[in-house]
Amino acid sequence: MEEHDVKLSMSQGGCCYDNAVAESFFHTLKTEHVDFNKYRTRDEAINSIFDYVEVFYNRQRLHSTLGYYSPFEYEKLWNIKQCSGF
Repeated sequence: MEEHDVKLSMSQGGCCYDNAVAESFFHTLKTEHVDFNKYRTRDEAINSIFDYVEVFYNRQRLHSTLGYYSPFEYEKLWNIKQCSGF
């Protein structure tokens, strides 16, 4: 890392929980989508994963950490609360 001037992204002396959300997302992506597909080209993989994330994961898939709302619905509700002064 030092040879290529790469800076590691960790806080608090290398806390193992810093990347938990990202690790959880990539596990879900792999086990719910990627493992069930055979991509012939890089573009095919990019388009398939984009569709999974933007069409399904963010707009339809319910997330327990968001009160069983999709990220899209959760953000919409959050914005409504911000505008109404709650």
